[in-house]
Amino acid sequence: MIYTGNMLVWSCSLCGLLIAGAAADQALLRFDEGFDLKKVEASDAKISLSSEDGGALRVDAGHDANWPGVTIGASEGRWDLSGYGYIALDVRNVGLHHVGVFWRIDNPGADGIKNCITKKVALAPGEKKTVRVFLKGRLLANIADKLFGMRGYPGGLLKESEIDVSNINQFVVFVNKPTIDHSFEISNVRAGGSYKPPEWLSMSEDEFFPMIDEYGQFIHKDWVNKTRSLDDLARRRKAEAADLSEHPSPDGWNRYGGWEAGAKLTATGYFRAEKYNGKWWLIDPDGRLFWSHGIDCVHSSNAVTPITDRRYLYAALPDAGSQFARFYGEGNWAPHNYYEGKGVYETYNFTSSNLLRKYGEDWARTSAELAHRRLRSWGMNTIANWSSHDIYLMRKTPYVVSVNFGGRRLEGSKGYWGKFRDVFDPSFKAELRKSMSWQKGKSADDPWCIGYFVDNEIAWGNELALATAALVSPPDQPAKQVFIEDLKAKYGTIEKLNQAWGAEYASWNALLQNREEPDTKKAYDDLAVFYTKTAELYFDTCRSAVKEIAPNNLYLGCRFSAVNDRAVAAAAKYCDVISYNFYRPEVKTVRLPQGLDMPIIIGEFHFGALDRGMFHTGLGPVADQEERARAYKTYVSGALRNPLIVGTHWFQYGEQATTGRGDGENYQIGFLDVVDTPYAETIQSCRQVGYSMYEKRLLAK
Repeated sequence: MIYTGNMLVWSCSLCGLLIAGAAADQALLRFDEGFDLKKVEASDAKISLSSEDGGALRVDAGHDANWPGVTIGASEGRWDLSGYGYIALDVRNVGLHHVGVFWRIDNPGADGIKNCITKKVALAPGEKKTVRVFLKGRLLANIADKLFGMRGYPGGLLKESEIDVSNINQFVVFVNKPTIDHSFEISNVRAGGSYKPPEWLSMSEDEFFPMIDEYGQFIHKDWVNKTRSLDDLARRRKAEAADLSEHPSPDGWNRYGGWEAGAKLTATGYFRAEKYNGKWWLIDPDGRLFWSHGIDCVHSSNAVTPITDRRYLYAALPDAGSQFARFYGEGNWAPHNYYEGKGVYETYNFTSSNLLRKYGEDWARTSAELAHRRLRSWGMNTIANWSSHDIYLMRKTPYVVSVNFGGRRLEGSKGYWGKFRDVFDPSFKAELRKSMSWQKGKSADDPWCIGYFVDNEIAWGNELALATAALVSPPDQPAKQVFIEDLKAKYGTIEKLNQAWGAEYASWNALLQNREEPDTKKAYDDLAVFYTKTAELYFDTCRSAVKEIAPNNLYLGCRFSAVNDRAVAAAAKYCDVISYNFYRPEVKTVRLPQGLDMPIIIGEFHFGALDRGMFHTGLGPVADQEERARAYKTYVSGALRNPLIVGTHWFQYGEQATTGRGDGENYQIGFLDVVDTPYAETIQSCRQVGYSMYEKRLLAK
C-alpha cells in the first residue's frame, strides 16, 4: 500500500531485490535511554521510551486523526543507504486489538505517492514482527526504454527509482484511519545486506537484446535447474518420476484426499461444511474430515505472454512452419499496464510449448494426468480456482469452480478489477444464471466438486461505498432509482430528507439527476442501510443461482480482498463458506468481524523470490527459495491452527511468463517454473505440512 495523504492505494512496489553478501547491519535509530524524544513529531499520539527489545519507542495512537503516528527525522539530515540491500524495523503490538502498522520511508518532498515507499504489517495483540523493505537499483535508460508490458524488470530493478536511497530524510510510522486507540512499539531500525549491480547492467542495447531464450527464460543469468537443452528436460522428467513414485500419497487418505484414518461422520455423497471438535472442517462425500489443501491455475497456459510490439525481447520465437507455431495466439484482456486499451494483441504460450518439448505430441493428456499425481504426491487434495475443466473433470482430485458473468455495471463505483455490478438491474440475475447453466452435466452436483466461487476480488469499498456509488451514478441506474424510492418511502417529502442530510435538493427528481456525493456523516444511516441491502441482494442472488443449478454443492463466496465488515456480515447470511484472498505472512490469528463463527477458505496466497531468473516476487516478497519454502510452511501451518479456516489455495500451479501476462503480472509464484521444473524447496515444505495436516489440525490448540 502507499500512503497518499488522503487515501491508501494498493501497490506491488515493495518486492525484493538482490541481497548479496552479509554486510553488518547499520543501526539507524536506537531508542535507548539517551534518545531525545524531542526528535519525534507525534500526530494524535503519545510517545514514550520502553525498555523492551533493548530499547523501543512506544506509540499510543489515538483515533481522532486519519493517520495517527510519529515522524522521525534523520539525525544528521539524511541517511545514505546506497550500499545496502534493505532497511528493517521491529514492531510489537502492545495494545488490546489487532492493528495494521504502516512504515513510510521518505525523501525530501514526499507526499505519500512520490518520493517515498510504504509497507504495512498486521499484528495481533502481543505479536512482534520484523518489517523489511528492499532497496532497489535502477535500470539504465538504454535498456529501460525498451522494456514494457511487465510489472517487474530484470534483476528486480526499476525503470524509475521510487526513492533516492542516498537521501532518506525521515521515517513515518502510523495507523490508517483507526476507529479505536492502538498501542505499538518500534525498535531496532537498521539497514542490512548489500546491493551488487548485475553484470549485464553495463551491456549495450545490442548486447542485452534479445533477453528471453527459446524456453521463455532470462538469458543473462544462471541459476539452479535452469534449462539449457532437451537433455535437461529428459533428465528432470526422469528424476521427477522417481520422486513421485517415492512419495505417491500421504498415508491414511481416501480417494478424495479426506482423512480415512480419522473420524467417520455422516456421508451425504457431497462436500459440506461442519464444525467438529471446536473447529470448522469440510466433510467429504464419504463422511471423512477434509481440509482443502490446493493450488490455483492448474492448466497449460500460465506463461502466455503478449509479444505484439516487443518481438525483439525473444531469441527464438518459432517460424510459421514450426511444430511450435501452434502456440501463437491472441488476447485482449489487459485491465492494466501497456496493453490496456490497445485491443487484440498477439501472444505466445511458453508453458504449452515446453510441455510439448518435454512430453511429446501427447503432452496435453500426459501433463493432465501428471497434475493429479503431482498434487497427491505434494500432499494436496484440491484443484483450485482458474483451473482447466479438462483436468478437473477427470474426477481424480476434488475441485472448485470459478463462476464469472456479465451484467450492467454500477457506474459510480470504482475498483482495481473494474466497477461493481448493479445488483438491481435484471441483467445481474440473468447473466449469473446463464453462466451457472453452463455447469449442467459438468460440475453441477458432481461429488468431486467442492463448490463454486462467484466473482473474484470485486470492489466492495468502505461500508458506504456502494450506496454513495449509486447516488453519483446516472439517473437511469437501477440502483439509484431503488435507493431514491427507499428514501421516498422513509421521508415522504424531499424537505424532510434535506433536513436529515443537511442538503438542498429542490425535488426528488433533482436528487435523481444529481451526481454529487452527499455529506456522508449526516447521511450515514441511510447510506449504511442501502449498502447492506445491496450486499445482501448480491449474496442472496448468487446463492440462489448456484443452488438452482447445483443444489448439493457449496457456495463459497466471492473471494474477498479489500472488504469492510458490513459486506462480510452480508456474506455470512448466504455463503456456505466465506472466501478471502489473503496475501500476508500468516493467517493463524484471522477472525471474522463481529464474532461471526463461520468457515473460511483462502482462495489465494503466495510468496516469491528473484534468485531463479524471474523479475518480480509477487505480493509476498522473500529473499530466496529457501525462505519461500519456510514462508509456505508458516502460512499453511498457521491456517491449520485457525479454527475457522477450512483450506488454503496457493496462487498458482505454473510460473507466469517472464515478460508478463496481459496485465503485466510476471511473478515468481509457480510450484513449477516456465519449463515445468518443480521448485523442490517449496514442494518439500508443502509435503511436510500436507502429509500431517489432519493430525496437526485435530490436535491444534
